[in-house]
Amino acid sequence: MNKKLFTYKKSGVDIRAADKFIKFISNNTPNKKGKKKLNNIGGFGSITNIPSYINNPKIVACTDGVGTKIEIANLINKYDTIGIDLVAMSVNDLIVQGARPLIFLDYISINEINLTKLKSILKGILKGCKISNCELVGGETAEMPGTYEKGKFDIAGFAVGIVDQKKILDKNKIKEDNLILAVPSSGLHSNGYSLVRYLLKKKKINIKKNQFLRKELIKPTKIYVKEILNLLKKDLLNGCANITGGGLVDNIKRVIPENLCAEINLDKINPPKIFTWLKKNNIDDNEMLKTFNCGVGFCLIINYKNLNNVTKFFSKEFKPYVIGKISKSSNKIRLNGKINWK
Repeated sequence: MNKKLFTYKKSGVDIRAADKFIKFISNNTPNKKGKKKLNNIGGFGSITNIPSYINNPKIVACTDGVGTKIEIANLINKYDTIGIDLVAMSVNDLIVQGARPLIFLDYISINEINLTKLKSILKGILKGCKISNCELVGGETAEMPGTYEKGKFDIAGFAVGIVDQKKILDKNKIKEDNLILAVPSSGLHSNGYSLVRYLLKKKKINIKKNQFLRKELIKPTKIYVKEILNLLKKDLLNGCANITGGGLVDNIKRVIPENLCAEINLDKINPPKIFTWLKKNNIDDNEMLKTFNCGVGFCLIINYKNLNNVTKFFSKEFKPYVIGKISKSSNKIRLNGKINWK
């Protein structure tokens, strides 16, 4: 008597395809020169060494995703940069504490294993890790039929960093008359995409036929690790903020101590064209500021005497510029002027 056997593959999960992807990851995870690499890929957990040169090490951990920017990648069928976004969203948070990124793990959940798509995503993750000088030590790929629509997926990242206790950036280092510097963003980074996609839908804009939007909306998030760690080595930073969800206002407030205020001159901000385009599509100033970075990807708080020394650590494209100062006030932030949207 013949019976139709139920299998995991028939339910939509192909373990062999997942195994092929794990092998691809293992073969493409580089060894760091001069360091013994632990064999983490494919195991149950990941092991790494704590650097011996740090006297009193403290661990800093961050996690994040790239939000609905994934839908832009799906729309234009381009997946080789959102892995960079994924790494950036976590490591840019780590450095705010003064930590050096050490290891990174990813989590990919997908309707059905698509090796071409997954390999493209992984290449971006590896590139982001290389820029951040951290190691991809493992992760998880979950094939979840019925949970996601055909072709849909989500990704999340987990980063661990390390900092000497004496080097932790805390609010107490920020003082009155410190300068606030804007470090330019590479574009939208990975925030505000639900509003962007809503706008595209309402305006019936096909980004496949719009070269400007197709290029701008998939630009990877700038990773600030190298520059910030160089500033920390030279003791040139009193504080900093990663400008992500919530925009300039909500993120700067998080690092300002009691009885001090971040006075921001909005007319000093130089928004790239993509933000001007958004603004012209019937989005008011307040919505722009709380949803997008508006061209400010990262903020530095420094002693005014260190301005020239700080700026020379950045390339021309990402050269920091003054947008405000720290003053005494019970308000955490005060906005002056308006952004010139050109």
